[in-house]
Amino acid sequence: MRLLYRFVILVALSLVPAPAPGPSLAGIAHVAFRVTDVPRSRDFYEALGFSQAFEFNDPGKPPVSYLKINDRQFLELYGGADSAHPPALLHVCYEVADIESLVREYAARGLNPPTARKARAGNMLLLLHDPEGKIVEFTQYLPGSLHFEDRGKHLGEHPISRHLVVAGFAVQDLSAETAFYADKLAFKIVAGTDRTATLSLPGNSAEEITLQSTVPESKARIVFETPSLSQAQEKLQKAGLAVKSSENSLEFSDPDGTFIVLVSENAQGDKTH
Repeated sequence: MRLLYRFVILVALSLVPAPAPGPSLAGIAHVAFRVTDVPRSRDFYEALGFSQAFEFNDPGKPPVSYLKINDRQFLELYGGADSAHPPALLHVCYEVADIESLVREYAARGLNPPTARKARAGNMLLLLHDPEGKIVEFTQYLPGSLHFEDRGKHLGEHPISRHLVVAGFAVQDLSAETAFYADKLAFKIVAGTDRTATLSLPGNSAEEITLQSTVPESKARIVFETPSLSQAQEKLQKAGLAVKSSENSLEFSDPDGTFIVLVSENAQGDKTH
């Protein structure tokens, strides 16, 4: 009788469907900023060794510059910052291999995602909004797009980094935002305090975002890996930048106050320190 009971249990368990794999993101595709002066900001990042891949200059609209970190990661600089619309991190965009699959998975997690569409640059784009109304972007690079066709180009001769590993930004309600990213978008919480939360992207990229409770001095933060902190510091000093250095990182700011952190490619532990 006991053997029969075990057999029934085993058969029942075999009939239970395996849990569906969660969404997987390839990594951070780009971080978009609204800046005071696009040429000034572009010059700043080009001094760090990044190159502009392409730009849009439409009549009557603020210019947009696309600076290349590597073949999959970009910084987007949007003009138009003023007293009513101060400089800020506008959104983070995440790369996905199959955007239609991502739409289905997020719908199954209780979101109501819109249909993905082809954006101007030629890639598929999905736009969601977090609990505070901020845009969360997802993209699938497509052959023929401006990004795809620029692979192997505009990589810069000696960039200070070829890998953006963390994007950090301020939020009003840390608890609600953390829950949204963890429960709805399947990010994994890896560290947290009463003021910050660090979450890793679903998938194997090992890239992260950091959410920070808004305070008057809150600024966006982007973290790059660099092969040599000492060589990076020398380059930054030659560029006349004020650099705060520690044993494991270098920190400085761009023209609009965004914090930029460099960590060693071989550093262990929290990349944001």
